[in-house]
Amino acid sequence: MSKSSTESAPKTANRSTTPGSERFQEYISGSWAERPAQQVAPRESAPFAAARRARISAQFPGQRLIVPAGPARVRSNDTDYPYRAHTAFSHLTGWGSDAVPDSVLVLEPTDDGHDAVLYFRPTAGRESSEFYANATIGEFWTGPRPSLDDVAADLGLATRALDDFPAVLETGDASTLIVRDADDALTDQLDGRRLLAASTDLLEVETDPDTEFARALSELRLVKDAWEIRQLRDAVSATKLGFDDVIADLPQVIAHRRGERLVEGTFNRRARAEGNTVGYDTIAASGPHACILHWTRNDGAVAAGDLILIDAGIELDSLYTADITRTLPVSGTFTAVQRQVYEAVLEAADAAFAVVRPGIRFREVHAAAMQVIARKTAEWGFLPVSAEESLEPDAQFHRRYMVHGTSHHLGLDVHDCAQARRELYLDGVLEPGMVFTIEPGLYFQPDDLTVPEEFRGIGVRIEDDVLVTESGCESLSAGIPRTVAEVEAWLAGR
Repeated sequence: MSKSSTESAPKTANRSTTPGSERFQEYISGSWAERPAQQVAPRESAPFAAARRARISAQFPGQRLIVPAGPARVRSNDTDYPYRAHTAFSHLTGWGSDAVPDSVLVLEPTDDGHDAVLYFRPTAGRESSEFYANATIGEFWTGPRPSLDDVAADLGLATRALDDFPAVLETGDASTLIVRDADDALTDQLDGRRLLAASTDLLEVETDPDTEFARALSELRLVKDAWEIRQLRDAVSATKLGFDDVIADLPQVIAHRRGERLVEGTFNRRARAEGNTVGYDTIAASGPHACILHWTRNDGAVAAGDLILIDAGIELDSLYTADITRTLPVSGTFTAVQRQVYEAVLEAADAAFAVVRPGIRFREVHAAAMQVIARKTAEWGFLPVSAEESLEPDAQFHRRYMVHGTSHHLGLDVHDCAQARRELYLDGVLEPGMVFTIEPGLYFQPDDLTVPEEFRGIGVRIEDDVLVTESGCESLSAGIPRTVAEVEAWLAGR
């Protein structure tokens, strides 16, 4: 069995006042009204998740496949982080923000594929002390869990109680594969069973079959199905509302000594209202903080005359997330130098958009953006060589001002498909249904002596989410202002 968060209960024993007598348990277990039966229909994602399971089943015939949702993760002492199931588990089950911790999906091999069984901890009866005494999973503390029948109808999956799962592990051997990073305790237990069951020959196999399984699950997400694309559209639409909220709050943001925190809070409020949460820590980087690529401390002021770079995305209850960056002039209009940098980044983004179509290599998107970045920085006299020389693999001087890549896949994870092979990711051929970001930038550090003083401390990034179509591409975030005129009008309309 998984090491679950129930083990945190003893941490409260020294301060618990929960009654423990038999008389109290008898009293609290009775006189409850019958709960009305619920009519549960399969959720919209169920047939799409079934198709994904069929695809992964075909890749691993005759092997048992274990995909844990994972346990709750401790934040401090007996306080857990908000729960989020493992990405592979959510992808194969369709269970999103309402997934029950410690659940496990098992694909049992059959003669013609696999049978899928979902193991989870169903709701406890009122005759059990769990529902009132267990602060980690008890109904009084965290709310009721669904029944086995409810989840079976909801997800279109066979379900069994989590108490039945240890028997699955007991028969684990070298032919059983597991998502290793989802639940460390389960992985350790399976490894122990494998050692007991394995022959010397099996122990000497060079290729790690679990790694191949994880890679296949990651590559399964490279091309999104119709339901996933709808989720990503909705996530982008919700994210637009978050940016609108931030712009409306700019007067309060500017007035506060930690205005970046207000930006973060305003956006996160919208994320909780429209979806599950943010898809990643919001970057609210004002002034020179915009030159720090992953600035998430967000503790600085937002000053008039500066730019603020906001990199944020809303994760829906399905767990699909947007990833959008806009760089806004705090005062409402760009200065001449800010506009110069901004339009160079916009030109790089547009150049990347222009090459996206089925059949090109993923890395060509980055190359298109880099040609513009190299040309612009060379024109401005920032490079020690020409743009053409800088673009040579052994030069790359322009990358001083944009060290990150231009694109990454997007979906359930903000950096989706991360375990896919290089030949299918960076060197992969674009196909209709792929969704990724285009996010060039220019960042001139406050102490960078290679650029004129008026450029120092300016950071600009423009990031959009793009869908590869049959004939080219579609910007899913086209409705979020991005040109200089659009951005200034957006701010003026607050």
